[in-house]
Amino acid sequence: MTAPESLTPATPAPTRRQLIQTGAALGGLGLLGSPALLRAQTGPKIRIGYWPIAAGLPFYAAVELGYFKEAGLNVEALKFAGAQQIMEGMLSDRCDGSANGTGSANIAVGEIAAPGSFKIFCSNPSNVKNVLDEVIVPVGSSAKTMADLKGKRVGSGPGIQNVTLAKTVLERGGATGATVVELPIGQHVAALAAGQLDGCYTLEPTGTIGRLNGTTRVLEAGVIAKYVLGDPLAPWFGGSASLTAAFIKKYPGEAKKFITAYGKGVSYVRAKPAEARQYLKGYTAIEGALTGEVPLAAYTLYNEFTPADVAHFQKFFDLFAEKGIFASRLMVDSMLYKG
Repeated sequence: MTAPESLTPATPAPTRRQLIQTGAALGGLGLLGSPALLRAQTGPKIRIGYWPIAAGLPFYAAVELGYFKEAGLNVEALKFAGAQQIMEGMLSDRCDGSANGTGSANIAVGEIAAPGSFKIFCSNPSNVKNVLDEVIVPVGSSAKTMADLKGKRVGSGPGIQNVTLAKTVLERGGATGATVVELPIGQHVAALAAGQLDGCYTLEPTGTIGRLNGTTRVLEAGVIAKYVLGDPLAPWFGGSASLTAAFIKKYPGEAKKFITAYGKGVSYVRAKPAEARQYLKGYTAIEGALTGEVPLAAYTLYNEFTPADVAHFQKFFDLFAEKGIFASRLMVDSMLYKG
């Protein structure tokens, strides 16, 4: 599905009812499938939405290594078309949480519509070192800097977070007059190769796919840290794992067990990244040689955030208030799970 080329800022923020109606119009909240259901456990089924990108690796590994099963939890992995649809699914009680890689700003839009609904327990920071975000161009493009995309057609992943960030990066990078076109991330490389677009603000593994097949190259990586946070090495907490506050309140014991088991997935990815890469298969389009090439995100659990981390996270959220996407300033600390 190709989204419209422009997106009008949502001011005031959509209501819970509007978000749910929007999700329904997008094809049953964008639900694509549920490949990993652990059936032997008792207790409530914990439905976790994920977007099929590399950042969700701790969740994929925790499912496949049986960490949730060992904790006596019944976890169902639900693949969605995008981060916005995951948020809408949580608001409408179609799922109980999100895996890493779900856009933090998308979660925040839901929080503004229904205050107190979401609790972030793990985020996946990226920057020029831990690459997730990047701007890519055709391999034969003459562009050498962001400003060379001035007046060009530039693709962006779908959804309010991707579009807002793409426009901001282009503006602050000197690419004035560029037209941002929403397009599913899986179509970015093909669109560039076909000459339909001049560049794309995208997420890994797109840049690695284009490099390996010889059709695209990375113009600049870690662009959000540089152009939004002002420091190429600053942590951009662009994606987050979360649970609904309703689930935490109804099942506090299971919520703690789930977060602990998820944390084991994070520890595994940190300790054995090369081994962990195998669990990208089946959950993402990453396979074959790509499995060993794609960059991996970093991860920060709720009890690991430093004051500096929270400040960077807040600066990211503040961009959306400045752009009129958020009706009011949303405090990151109020959304963090406290244990």
